[in-house]
Amino acid sequence: MKTLPIATLPLATVGIGLLAVWSLFVGVSDVSFAALFGGTPDQATQVLLVSRLPRTLALILAGAAMAVSGLLLQMLVRNRFVEPSTAGTAESAIFGMMMVSLLAPEMPVFGRMAVASLCALAGTGLFLAILRQVPLRSPLVVPLVGIMLGGVITAMTEFVAYRQDLIQSVRGWETGDFSAILLGRYELLWLSAALTGVAYLAADRFTVAGMGRDVATNLGIDHRKVMALGLVIVSMTTAAVIATCGMIPFLGLIVPNVVSLVRGDNMRGSLPWVALMGAGLVLACDIAGRLVIHPYEIPIGTMMGVIGSALFLYLLLRRNGHAG
Repeated sequence: MKTLPIATLPLATVGIGLLAVWSLFVGVSDVSFAALFGGTPDQATQVLLVSRLPRTLALILAGAAMAVSGLLLQMLVRNRFVEPSTAGTAESAIFGMMMVSLLAPEMPVFGRMAVASLCALAGTGLFLAILRQVPLRSPLVVPLVGIMLGGVITAMTEFVAYRQDLIQSVRGWETGDFSAILLGRYELLWLSAALTGVAYLAADRFTVAGMGRDVATNLGIDHRKVMALGLVIVSMTTAAVIATCGMIPFLGLIVPNVVSLVRGDNMRGSLPWVALMGAGLVLACDIAGRLVIHPYEIPIGTMMGVIGSALFLYLLLRRNGHAG
């Protein structure tokens, strides 16, 4: 295992800051220094404060939160190929959002997130219950079970949505897109930032819990309570991100695996890197999506789906190569 110099963390933070500044000035509307301090300052300032700045903050918060959620879920399940979109968590949250839109369309956003969190928690619990009944002869069986469970939940969601004319809303939650983020429509993500902080504070307990029930019990850790806390954090974070901008696939799978190659499995040491890399990857994908077919843009869910699936295949082939 390689180690990174301590100084690289501040350098990585500066790199994320530069990407964030770049994000503020990329788009159809002219938000440049010339526009801010010359031509049309009122219009440019309004676009910057109402659209670009909230969007950039949302990208950072969502990217960091989903990457940390993936790391946390991998520690609890003890499998490197698990994350919210391969464990039925994200699909269950979307099912909860759809049911709220169907049964209580006037419910406020925090209520929607609460229902989606409960559904995500139930879906993740079902995933873990299925794993206990399945012989795990290969680590690849675990994400396959999660993908199949997610497929079943998605089929149920889309069937009901199609019958109730909600399919467009469901498609929006299934594909991450930050183009509609404005001031007043991203603040729910600050809750995910707080949950990420809780995960960092309890990082040592999650690391011990990831060693198994017997080891955790011998070290004086209540394995059941730590598992419950971790699943609540993952469920609430996933629901908050989906309610705000939709699902971002593969992020929680790719980032923790890349970080673990150089930082190992200690969660407290890896978590800041996972958060930074998650935010940076989301920022980079969103900027690329806005530039590739400018003045139009590619949703970040599509960008991450292409990049994430390619990196996922690389990780699978790399693992199989080392096993051989």
